Amino acid sequence: MKRHLGYIAVLLAALAVGVLLSFTRLASTIDNAAYDWMFNLHLPDYPTARSALLTIDETSLTSTGGRQHLRRTLANALDLVTAAKPSAVAIDLILAEPGEGDDELRNALGRAANLVLGADIPQQGGWEWPLFRAQARAIGHVHADPDPVSRHLPLMKAQGSDRLWAMCLEAYRLGANAKAILETPTDLEVGTIVIPARPETARAMRIRYRPPGAISRLSLREIIDTPAKASLFSGKVVFVGFTAQSEVKDRLMTPMEVMMPGVEIHAHAYETIANGDFLTDAPAWVSLLVCLALAAAAGLIFWRMPGWLAYAAGGALLLTAHLLPHLLFRQGIVFPTFAPLLVAWLAVVGAAAYQYFGTRFQLARTEQERSRYQQAIHFVTHEMRTPLTAIQGSSELMSRYNLNPDKQKQMAQMINAESKRLARMITTFLNLERLGDGSLDLKQEPFSVGEALHVCVERARLVAERKQMTIEVARADDAPLTGDRELLEYAIYNLLTNAVKYSPAESIVTVKSERVAGKLRLSVSDQGMGMDAQELKHIFDKFYRTKRAEAAGIEGTGIGLSIVQEIIRHHGGKIEVTSRPGHGSCFTLILPALT
Repeated sequence: MKRHLGYIAVLLAALAVGVLLSFTRLASTIDNAAYDWMFNLHLPDYPTARSALLTIDETSLTSTGGRQHLRRTLANALDLVTAAKPSAVAIDLILAEPGEGDDELRNALGRAANLVLGADIPQQGGWEWPLFRAQARAIGHVHADPDPVSRHLPLMKAQGSDRLWAMCLEAYRLGANAKAILETPTDLEVGTIVIPARPETARAMRIRYRPPGAISRLSLREIIDTPAKASLFSGKVVFVGFTAQSEVKDRLMTPMEVMMPGVEIHAHAYETIANGDFLTDAPAWVSLLVCLALAAAAGLIFWRMPGWLAYAAGGALLLTAHLLPHLLFRQGIVFPTFAPLLVAWLAVVGAAAYQYFGTRFQLARTEQERSRYQQAIHFVTHEMRTPLTAIQGSSELMSRYNLNPDKQKQMAQMINAESKRLARMITTFLNLERLGDGSLDLKQEPFSVGEALHVCVERARLVAERKQMTIEVARADDAPLTGDRELLEYAIYNLLTNAVKYSPAESIVTVKSERVAGKLRLSVSDQGMGMDAQELKHIFDKFYRTKRAEAAGIEGTGIGLSIVQEIIRHHGGKIEVTSRPGHGSCFTLILPALT
């Protein structure tokens, strides 16, 4: 269960990081770069453009005497355009102040069919209206609002109580003879065209720029010098504006990495509307759902599939995440690139790493279980050798020699006692195995520590007498304990036999138990070889033996103290050890005592 929860946590973390980082400037930069790449890869292949440009370039300005004499020349050009019968004329020139040639220009504007004039919002605020407002059938705003690349255009602008539609939208409405622009919560309807543009984004519309040169143009000087060229504007919507770099204040970068004046941007926006080829942004909830699906798919792949199949499927998932924005773009849907890619990569790498290290953990656990099995074998051979030797020796003596009845009885009693001891060892061994893997429910029975200590000391005296050693009980607080008596007796007995084993002959082992601050402190002190600080760090490690013990030829397996520590830990206690080389050691068991 823990592993399942950890795995889910990794996937949720990948999802959360990807979604949260999608709101950063880095995500926006990557999404825009991906959009521009896909845009250039799929430039629209429209038929002949429905709009044309009448541009005021540097040559036109020079030939007409500059901006001061522009209005009279523009009036003559507009009369030529009107004679060609365009479907609408949109002029991206504010001309808010009176100037030379106003009367001629006013008359020319009045003769123009379906005239749209532009209005602007300067930095100081408030609409700047065109001087010839009365001659226009519609007023449209001329803003593109780049970020800083002009990828979309707001079809609506509001300032104070006045709200204007974009000049390109008004030009399309007049050219299509549509009476009004109908608004819904999700789009705009103009005649037969439905434009996906939501009010919360100022009715922003992504512009489907045509390839460079797709929209025909004539300069002001060309149409004045060669009036016949005005036929180019027949039946089209004509956009009039500055392209001269000395006059253009709204020359903007486009996704095609081409700088473009505002009047030309509006012409491309008009072509987008006229051809009904719109790009719609995928809703945020769809992006979130896709990210969730990618994280879930990565999780299932590495949870269910083995080995190289999982990695192959993970690679396929990453490829899908890379291709998805491109495939949706071809269907006219702009889908974010950053969040799905980041979630997919984090989820795949996270899931793969989690399963890899999980497998390594399982392998280590298997090795640990195998090691525990080997330890069990060592324990059997180490701890059961003594009673088996006694049983074998006694039975051999009884079979070989004609012993008197008293001796036979003594031998039989020894065999019986050692057999029972062996049975207890087997039971203890099984309990220790279950204790190690966490499957043993410890007995919780009250017992007297004095009785348990007496049993252990008497058993250990038999071992001590072989080395002519003495076991002294300096103090024996008969404090009551709650726990598994057999396991605790094993722990105490192990400390006593270790003290005897690692001490010289004719030395003393001192046992003391006392109650201090609600804890029972049971200590076993010897006069043995002792240990240094470095050795004390490892004495509870399984199979660890000190160099001095090995050099002295003292037999042992190094598992006794690790078992003692496990028993005491499961009883809510701990072990303290003090020792110095040549001055013996003191092991103290600290256990919670009953009050």
